[in-house]
Amino acid sequence: MALAAVVFDLDGVLVDSEHLWEENWVAYAARHRTEWTAEDTASVQGMSAPEWAAYLAKRSGTSESPAEVERAVVDGMIAAIEAGEAPLLPGAGEMVREVSAKVPVALASSAARRVIDAVLDKHGLTGEFSATVSSAEVARGKPSPDVYLEAAARLGRSGEECLGVEDSSNGIRAAAAAGLTVIALPNPVYPPKPDALELAAAVAENNDDVRRKLLAYLSGEFAEASGR
Repeated sequence: MALAAVVFDLDGVLVDSEHLWEENWVAYAARHRTEWTAEDTASVQGMSAPEWAAYLAKRSGTSESPAEVERAVVDGMIAAIEAGEAPLLPGAGEMVREVSAKVPVALASSAARRVIDAVLDKHGLTGEFSATVSSAEVARGKPSPDVYLEAAARLGRSGEECLGVEDSSNGIRAAAAAGLTVIALPNPVYPPKPDALELAAAVAENNDDVRRKLLAYLSGEFAEASGR
C-alpha cells in the first residue's frame, strides 16, 4: 500500500512547547500547595486535555472541576504562545510546507483545540493542514491510536497509508498502533523509551532530517526497507 499522506504531532515536533505544559502544570499544582514532579509529567504526557486535567485536579486536591483546571492551564499556554514563547523548532516550517505541497498533511495532537489553533495561526501554518485533530475530540488519548486513526480518516486514508512524525513514547506508540509508518524525532528533554523507539521505522536527528526521510518514503525510496 503506497504512502500517500503525513500526520504530524505538534508539541516537540513542530514547536518547542513541551516545557510550557510542564511549567503550567507545576504552577497550577503549586497554587494548591502541591509539588508536581517529573514523574507526574511523564505520567500525563500524551494524555488528552480532559485526561490530564482530571489527573491534575486529583493530584492537587483542588475543589475546581477538571474542566476548570483545563481552562486555567490552557489559558496559561495561550498567553505563552501569544508572547512568542512557543517558537517553531528549526526546520519545522519548511518541512511542513514542502511536504504539504506533495501530499495531504494532518495534525494529531494531545494539545487542546485552542492551543492547536493558536500555534498554527501564530506561525502561519493553518492553511498547510488538510485536517487537525485534538485527542480531546476522540475517545482516548495517546498511547491509544484514536487520534491518529481519526486524523488519517479525515484525510480519507487508512493508517497504513500514512507516515507519522512523533517525539514522545506515547506518541510513537499511538501512531504505530494506528498502523502508521513512524519517523521518531526523539525529544532531548523527554526522550522516548527504548521499547517505543523500536516501533519507529526510522529515527531522525532534527526536522531537516525528518523532511528528507519523509520525502524519501513518499518517493518510494524507503519502500523496501519498510516492507511496503
